[in-house]
Amino acid sequence: MPQVEFRDLGEIAYQAAWDYQTELHRQMVENKLANRQLKAGEYPQTHYLLFVEHPPVFTLGKSGSLENLRLSEAELESKGISFFPINRGGDITFHGPGQIVGYPLLDLDHFFNDVHLYVRNIEEVIIRTVAEYGLEAFRIKEYTGVWVNSKKGGLGKLCAIGVHLSRWVTLHGWAFNVNTSLDYFDYIIPCGISDQDKGVTSLARELNRPVDILEVKEKLKRHFADVFNCTLINSESYA
Repeated sequence: MPQVEFRDLGEIAYQAAWDYQTELHRQMVENKLANRQLKAGEYPQTHYLLFVEHPPVFTLGKSGSLENLRLSEAELESKGISFFPINRGGDITFHGPGQIVGYPLLDLDHFFNDVHLYVRNIEEVIIRTVAEYGLEAFRIKEYTGVWVNSKKGGLGKLCAIGVHLSRWVTLHGWAFNVNTSLDYFDYIIPCGISDQDKGVTSLARELNRPVDILEVKEKLKRHFADVFNCTLINSESYA
């Protein structure tokens, strides 16, 4: 059973988190290449699960369209929102306060070599977590992520997912709206989905109350360990 180091970075700027994630990924790939003559499991590999909370930022995936951003550069600056084109899959999404962003850095050679299963597993972690709050979350075949039948009508996306793999080592991950202000999503076409019956929601909105974000994190950690069949080890160090 693989061991995964869990690190909660707290509130951190997107660029700083991206730089840190990239460095961990580089170390993992270098370790993998140094042991290329061995099979997975025959050499030690450190895997990570990072939790972060970003100041307001829009990120645009490599397959996304800038047309889905409804603000100019000047308007972004005036509203205090950063913007980053990034190398994950998917289109444009928002990260901000009240959201749990999860970045798993896993060498999938030590788990399974299946990108679609990896994404489905992330969805399953969120679905199981949401179920503990009495909500039935689900997948939609055409759209990656986790959805609910929103109390405001139509379908509400609770969690966006965008990943990138290099040498079977994962980058990026999920953005789970817990107590997130949904007003920011008015400035974009979230994930490039313009369907009138598909919007964005949060756990707090569906429960009609604020949610203890630390409690949600603990549930996410437990379900991540179960779904990915791994052991999470808490680590205080991320310097």
